[in-house]
Amino acid sequence: MKNRLFKLLTLCITTALLTTLLAACAGGNSGGSSGGSDKPSGGSNTPATDKKPDISKKVELNWYLVGDAHKDTPEVVKEWNKLLEKDLNTTVKLNFTTWNEWQTKYNLLLTSGEKIDMIFASSWADFFKFAKQGAFLDLTDLLPVYAPETQKDVPEHDWKDVTINGKIYAIPSTHPEYTPDGIVYREDWRREIGAPEIKDLDSIEKYMELVKEVKKVTPIKGSAWNEVNTLFRTYNDFKNIGGDSGVIVAKSYDTPREVIAYPFTEEFEEWVKRMKTWADKGFWPSNTLSIKQESGDFIKTNTGAVYWRNTPGAAGFISDVEKNYKGIEMGYFPFSRFHNYVVPNLGINNGMAIPKNAANPERSLMVLEKLRNDKTYYELMTYGLEGHNYALDENGALVSPAPGKDPAKVTAYGIASWGWRTDKNDRPSANRWKGEDALIEEYKQIARPDIFSPILMDYQPVKAQLAAVNQVYQQFGQPLMLGLVPDVDKAIENYRNRLKSAGVDAVLEYVQKEVNTYADTRGLK
Repeated sequence: MKNRLFKLLTLCITTALLTTLLAACAGGNSGGSSGGSDKPSGGSNTPATDKKPDISKKVELNWYLVGDAHKDTPEVVKEWNKLLEKDLNTTVKLNFTTWNEWQTKYNLLLTSGEKIDMIFASSWADFFKFAKQGAFLDLTDLLPVYAPETQKDVPEHDWKDVTINGKIYAIPSTHPEYTPDGIVYREDWRREIGAPEIKDLDSIEKYMELVKEVKKVTPIKGSAWNEVNTLFRTYNDFKNIGGDSGVIVAKSYDTPREVIAYPFTEEFEEWVKRMKTWADKGFWPSNTLSIKQESGDFIKTNTGAVYWRNTPGAAGFISDVEKNYKGIEMGYFPFSRFHNYVVPNLGINNGMAIPKNAANPERSLMVLEKLRNDKTYYELMTYGLEGHNYALDENGALVSPAPGKDPAKVTAYGIASWGWRTDKNDRPSANRWKGEDALIEEYKQIARPDIFSPILMDYQPVKAQLAAVNQVYQQFGQPLMLGLVPDVDKAIENYRNRLKSAGVDAVLEYVQKEVNTYADTRGLK
């Protein structure tokens, strides 16, 4: 009897140990933070055996990227799937949200229950909100098994950007990107009309004044809102909180706990009065708020002179002008020079995440591991088909499209590949604007960490007030900031009264509370 009991007990212990070991090899409770609640509903189709992923079962992954597909995407994905089938016994169905109402579509994807194995994730696509709401899978224990090279390769500060309550919810981009706002302008015209070098607000004003007087051209011919709004915020060092662009801001980078509603500040009063003089001088059309065409289009036809762009956007625009519009010389003034610092984008500005209901999270990580670290995969999915979309010059730089191809029919390949972009595999464009390299070096010397984007703002407690405030902002704030009002003082008073009635104080109180909580956890002064 004792022997039978002993054998039975031994068998139970052995079975329990075996079960535990198998679970550990397969990633254990990697999917969840409490009771396995975050485990993917489809289970694991790529278990790890002896710490090596099992890919014996063929799977098709369902991936989503934001934006639009390139016309050559079907052919590129076809070649990609040939590689994946051979190396990982996997294929990918690659879907795109398109840019048309992409936010609505993106939100629906994460709430509809569709089985999605990987999706583009970004701070500007509400990553922090969705992560805290449980939309994404915890990858902490999966990464060392299914993406070990990526885990080692990503810097610690980038992992921190995607870590919430000690758990990793995305794979960040490791391509440092500096995107301060600024303006591109006609440098050849600046010299011709005798305008001063652009280095501050006064010289910007003088340049536009002389363009209007001498060249008889409206400086900001199209929609002027981005030019004026970004200039206002950066000039005053007002910082957006949690990616929001409404009327509630941090007073400055150096005082992150000081939250204000900027329409009630002296800085705002001074600004709108100055913008009234700019509008009256004809720096932009009186119907600028209804114009859909961007100002850059008019620069190319010699009927405009100023265009808002962040630095990568400026580099692309200037490169296009240099290539296709001979005789036009562009200049660029980054607004970072007002306060002599720049904040690089968070790694999660362009990342990839796995939704909680993914059927094949492990295999998706293996595919991303290939995209980030295998040059063949990287160049195919980032630059397209070699010999068609691109070729490499003697310096290894990209020539797009490939020589001999008709640029009217074959274009450079570009999709939302930011989620796997890495410096180690990235190639420069042979036709890039040379001034970008100097700017990046300038930014590296004055870079500061992004302390505002990670602040989560769901605004649920003040949802109604926020909607009312935003409506007032669009209806009365925007015309006022563009000087499109007959009496500035009366317009300021009316705007402030309407904001008060809409509930701006309640929104301010909510944001201040959230900022204080965040600042406490980060040790910000």
